[in-house]
Amino acid sequence: MKIIIVGCGKVGVTLAEKLNRENHDITLIDNDSSALRLVTESIDVMGVTGNGAIYQVQKEAGIADADLLIATTNSDELNMLCCLIAKKAGNCHTIARIRNPEYATEINFIREELNLSLAINPELAAAREIAKLLRFPSAIKIDTFAKGRIELLKLIVPEHSKLNHMKVMDVAQKLRCNVLICVVERGKEVVIPGGHFELKAGDRISFIASQKDSMDFFQKVGIENNSVKTVMIVGGGKLTYYLAKLLRDTKIRIKIIEQNFERCQELSELLPHAMIIHGDGSDQQLLLEEGIAHTEAFASLTGFDEENIMLSLYAGSKTSGKLITKVNRIAFEDVIDSLNLGSVIYPKLITADGILQYVRAMQNSLGSNVETLYKIADDRAEALEFRVGREAPMVGIPLEKLQLKENLLVACINRGGTIITPRGKDTLEAGDTVIIVTTNKGLNDLKDILR
Repeated sequence: MKIIIVGCGKVGVTLAEKLNRENHDITLIDNDSSALRLVTESIDVMGVTGNGAIYQVQKEAGIADADLLIATTNSDELNMLCCLIAKKAGNCHTIARIRNPEYATEINFIREELNLSLAINPELAAAREIAKLLRFPSAIKIDTFAKGRIELLKLIVPEHSKLNHMKVMDVAQKLRCNVLICVVERGKEVVIPGGHFELKAGDRISFIASQKDSMDFFQKVGIENNSVKTVMIVGGGKLTYYLAKLLRDTKIRIKIIEQNFERCQELSELLPHAMIIHGDGSDQQLLLEEGIAHTEAFASLTGFDEENIMLSLYAGSKTSGKLITKVNRIAFEDVIDSLNLGSVIYPKLITADGILQYVRAMQNSLGSNVETLYKIADDRAEALEFRVGREAPMVGIPLEKLQLKENLLVACINRGGTIITPRGKDTLEAGDTVIIVTTNKGLNDLKDILR
């Protein structure tokens, strides 16, 4: 597909990299010619210097033939204008990044009136992910499918756990719990495990289950998993605001430390249920006085990656509570994974995955449709949810008789709200949604699971 991206900031560049890897024809538009040159030299994409909201600039970028325009500049208004012009000039699909909390309550109206295909908000998406993690603190990552009925959770196997030295085939039988282990990360190795694969302490395992079954699983493997009651947040930006709003109706007590006094006053008015503290979040004495040793969760959400990493490392030395670390720019995933940072949140990657899901759905045939897509194991595996169409070639055929690709797992079937953990005799039927986990890249259609 021909895709135009306006803005080569963090989100724009991440998108260009991911979409280029999937062999799309990418053109980047940005006012900053030097930033544009850096990107075009490192990725095989076209670059056009100029204001993405100018018709002539979009015309030069090929808007007449484009399938999709994605506006990811730092200005919500400019993004909306870019999409409006693209609709008139090229009649293509449009996606806008809209971050301002003032627009959050009107997002459906904006989408409808501007005819946007998608409106994305990185901070709100990241806040939703953090809110899920506070409910399930023992998990280091949680993704949801089937409108929240099914979850893909990641945890680290502890030394004392019953999972240590247990074979995957024995998990459901010995523990009597309805879960399916679908990905194991051991060091740099990523495996879609067979039944005889033996789990070990330190493995990062991703498993699929319903909310009820996942709670049961944590209990049976000896991992305490009660929702947190207190959270300390350093940094009072948009992400913190959205998170506090999402937690408003829970019983979680929120403490926010922010250095800017005016922002503290704003937050006090916007978030009357939260305790706002004016101070330097990197001041160890302040953190100790505010009870870092006793908080059940600590989230470092400032605008500086290095500060967030240092704060989480310090918090990890003072509390056994849940750690959450926001990282925007740093690309040393191997180093970050080796540090005790708890759950690492990458807003730009969450955003990119949401857009990638939409792009995959645009490419579908009549046989199926991508409903949800998540990148797992540092982009080395994918979990996709497909809706099964009537024309899908595998409808009604038992799974054991399908010629499935290697390194691919049919992980879950949702049939009208009934969750099925698939066995060999099970079939896919029209109207089902099915979750596929694989290390094969670029599945666009359900028929792609077949050899």
